[in-house]
Amino acid sequence: MSARTKKNQGMNWLTPKKRLAIYLRDGLACAYCGRSIEDEARLTLDHLTPHSLGGSNAAGNLVTACLICNSSRGARSWTQFARSVANYLDHDVTPQAIRQHILRCIARDLRPYLAQAQDLLTLRGGFTAALHATHNL
Repeated sequence: MSARTKKNQGMNWLTPKKRLAIYLRDGLACAYCGRSIEDEARLTLDHLTPHSLGGSNAAGNLVTACLICNSSRGARSWTQFARSVANYLDHDVTPQAIRQHILRCIARDLRPYLAQAQDLLTLRGGFTAALHATHNL
């Protein structure tokens, strides 16, 4: 296992503050299917350009994805996966709408969300408590 792979395993590859900020930036919902924490979705982060293909951990390469979508994407590009999700959802959501939503998410300035995430982490004392507190935002 390479040093890069080992360093980037599990949740340790990104600070809790940045992870929470990206979740907040993306509306606490999967960028692909729209499931949210209110729907009891388990949120993860998806690399638009996979880490294995040289994608970075920069906020512009990361979107919130539910565990189901993140696990289902496989080796497909995120644009190909958007087509699959739109067909699967089958409720007037187009692949173009999913792609546009993702592009809007990654274009947002992360700084205000980092400040909000820090406030939540400080107030709630940890990542899990802060994430659960967002139900009331």
